[in-house]
Amino acid sequence: MLTAYTLNGQIRAHSSNAAHGMEIPPNARILFCNGQVGARLDGTVPESPFDQFEVIFERIRIILTASGMTFGDIVKFTVYVTDKSFLDDYFRIRGHIMGDHNPPATLLIVEKLPRPGVQVEIETIAAKADQLR
Repeated sequence: MLTAYTLNGQIRAHSSNAAHGMEIPPNARILFCNGQVGARLDGTVPESPFDQFEVIFERIRIILTASGMTFGDIVKFTVYVTDKSFLDDYFRIRGHIMGDHNPPATLLIVEKLPRPGVQVEIETIAAKADQLR
């Protein structure tokens, strides 16, 4: 079982209510996902950042499922956006998908991403303490 550390009262709370830290239990499997972008299976990329985030979270779900994990096993996000205003879409979609599970996240505003049309990207780390898949 993952342990989240919010430490509110000792450290100022995050504006997005994300945990300050997440502890992975001994013998857990750890999954590192490369940066996911909003490219659909057919290679098309939606124009809106909101739609790109939806595609990204679906891609993350597919990777987690293949590893026998769920969104509840995520321990860290790294989010790249080309415009700070896109973070509102990220928080809205993350809140809908993640519910009360708010792992730590690093949010970065970058000038641009390598693939044309891509405005957002998310790296994910997940962990699950089980013996067999």
